[in-house]
Amino acid sequence: MLYEINEKALKLESEGKKIIRLNLGDPDMATPPEIVEAAYASIKAGKTKYSSSYGELRLRQKIAEIHGVKAENIVITPGSKWGVFASMFLTLKGDSNVIIPTPYWTAYDLIAKSLGVKTKLLRTEMETGWKVDLAELEKLIDTNTKMIILNNPNNPTSKTMDPQTLEGIVKISNSRGIIVLSDEVYSAISFTPTKSILDYGTDSPHILSNGFSKTFTMTGWRIGYLVANKLFIDNITKLNQITINNVPGFIQDAALKGLEHRAEITGSIKAKYKQRADLASKKLSVAGFKFTQPDAPFYLFPKRDGLDGEKFTLNLLDSGVAVAPGTSFGDYQEHFRISLTAPDEQIATALDKICEVTV
Repeated sequence: MLYEINEKALKLESEGKKIIRLNLGDPDMATPPEIVEAAYASIKAGKTKYSSSYGELRLRQKIAEIHGVKAENIVITPGSKWGVFASMFLTLKGDSNVIIPTPYWTAYDLIAKSLGVKTKLLRTEMETGWKVDLAELEKLIDTNTKMIILNNPNNPTSKTMDPQTLEGIVKISNSRGIIVLSDEVYSAISFTPTKSILDYGTDSPHILSNGFSKTFTMTGWRIGYLVANKLFIDNITKLNQITINNVPGFIQDAALKGLEHRAEITGSIKAKYKQRADLASKKLSVAGFKFTQPDAPFYLFPKRDGLDGEKFTLNLLDSGVAVAPGTSFGDYQEHFRISLTAPDEQIATALDKICEVTV
């Protein structure tokens, strides 16, 4: 229903109705000017030709420096979603299955289904801080389980995975020959430290997916990257060669400029989203909603006992606010997701309306 809500919101807007859009994780802030200027300079310098399907070496070297790996462990992708798709495409075949903790970003399940692969959902609960139960994880694993997908920090809960749980998942995966695909696209702007899958080495079969969309408000630029062992990176590059070939060089130059100003840019972005998260937490708490405090931008996943989340979401849309129902992220009927990706004054207005609407 996530995409249905978005289409209805677009239709209402086309009819002249003002909608405050808190349903998508698309930051309202502009791409930093130094990044835009770097792209413009690169275009003027002629960086509009084919280039390496691995990605520009300077960009890969900078990413490698940040993650403490080698450039040969990096491949540039057209957005982190392509990196997730490509990783699943190369890993999941035939009767294989993938385990995904819920609530989850819907793309994981949809990609698996598009590949004809079975998805096993591992439910987590707000009452336990969305913690993965390792015993339940082991019960789901069978001889056809080839991958576990983690989203750390998580969309829609904005919770980071505690180190002990992540270590437990890695131990189980290693003992059963299962690849962990860790989507860490929100990690650089997390309010709290996030333990990475890379802490377990790049010689392992595990894969990190990351990107520039959230960290540098570059959603429309479509650039991301994978970090993995060299053999896997070589195979992704071969897939790039017969599909997208390469991310445009001028976009890669823009991303490199973002990394060169990483501390400054991420610091200001985190501060803004922390301010919004604190405001939302305060208003929702007063209104009686239950939720876990966000560890990262820019989602909250509130709950109210007995709430019909889908009906609530549709009624709220009629009031001029778009959010996403909890059922878009698994079997979470009493939840809905708020994305704090609108101007501050709109967020304040939307939160007031959310707290007024009851179903």
